[in-house]
Amino acid sequence: MADIEQYYMKPPGSCFWVAVLDGNVVGIVAARAHTADNTVELLRMSVDSRFRGKGIAKALGRKVLEFALVHDYSAVVLGTTAVKVAAHKLYESLGFRHMGSSDRYVMPGMTLSLAERLFFQVRYHRYRLQLREE
Repeated sequence: MADIEQYYMKPPGSCFWVAVLDGNVVGIVAARAHTADNTVELLRMSVDSRFRGKGIAKALGRKVLEFALVHDYSAVVLGTTAVKVAAHKLYESLGFRHMGSSDRYVMPGMTLSLAERLFFQVRYHRYRLQLREE
């Protein structure tokens, strides 16, 4: 997030959107292309907690799906460590299918020290929305 333009806007097939309400940024989402398998990854979806439950996340997710369709990607994928059931229900309401999860996910910056392994377990979920067959 330190350089949104460089990481999310300059690479071909990537984009970044901001949701603004009454002049305030209330949500963000990014998309990044994976040319090897013609998919686009939904990344960094976040809505300010004061504005959740108003359809903003769903609108941001639909923006990424629209982007994927316009740019002829075969699927949209995402990975999440979200614990809240609402996040998973949102992805499913957009048409994503849960593809599995792993308890062996290592978050960026983690060293997998004994303390981290004992006290910090992260479940990583993968989702996919198939747009067309390749």
